[in-house]
Amino acid sequence: MLENIRVVLVNTSHPGNIGGAARAMKNMGLSQLVLVDPLDFPSAEAVARASGAADILDAAQVVGTLEEALVGCNLVMGTSARDRRIPWPMLDPRECGVTACEQAQQGGQVALVFGREYAGLTNEELQRCHYHVHIASDPDFSSLNLAAAVQVLTYEVRMAWLAAANQPTKMFKQEAATVESSQPVTSDELESFYRHLEQALIEIRFLDPAKPRHLMSRLRRLYGRSEVSKLEMNILRGILTETIKAARGEHPSQEKVDV
Repeated sequence: MLENIRVVLVNTSHPGNIGGAARAMKNMGLSQLVLVDPLDFPSAEAVARASGAADILDAAQVVGTLEEALVGCNLVMGTSARDRRIPWPMLDPRECGVTACEQAQQGGQVALVFGREYAGLTNEELQRCHYHVHIASDPDFSSLNLAAAVQVLTYEVRMAWLAAANQPTKMFKQEAATVESSQPVTSDELESFYRHLEQALIEIRFLDPAKPRHLMSRLRRLYGRSEVSKLEMNILRGILTETIKAARGEHPSQEKVDV
């Protein structure tokens, strides 16, 4: 699906921005880059700014006009930072990502068009687009760097693609030290911990057994919602054991819990 979405840069003046745009595209899984009449390309600076995305630059199509860049496209969306006073369908970046993926999923070719660094797209170029896309920013400083704008839209395309493919949009890191690191403690293990905790709190005189108030109830609520693993419980129990020894003036153990 992502291979049906192309990024079109019109009359880019700075080669570093072309490289930055290529990097942004590769970060988000897009590969089709079309350059309309770039002022300086190919360029060593573009390759340097691409930072590993030189393959996107190598495969880039260079054309003379926007009309050539849009050949075969079923959906064209152009970025505009300014209010051109032209009544035209507008999308924000999130809507742009969803709309692009919906069209690409149906086999359509989609173009995301970005204008010149100093002036954006002309009115005539914007009128070639089915939608205009405005990236919300501070009105006092609304002009985004070209590569940054490409990053914003390609990110939203990727998020929409992940959602359409029922893939997670965030990575969950798993602790790989031991099996215990992912196993939750059992109810009886928690009860044993609470007894140990209460003993330690009495030893350090933080808890008065004659006037316990609601301390243990509050601590039960705290640890009960913490989803403590077996490894974490071993650490907590080790701390309590050494706390009790210290309170009694005993020498601390040299053993350490493997974390």
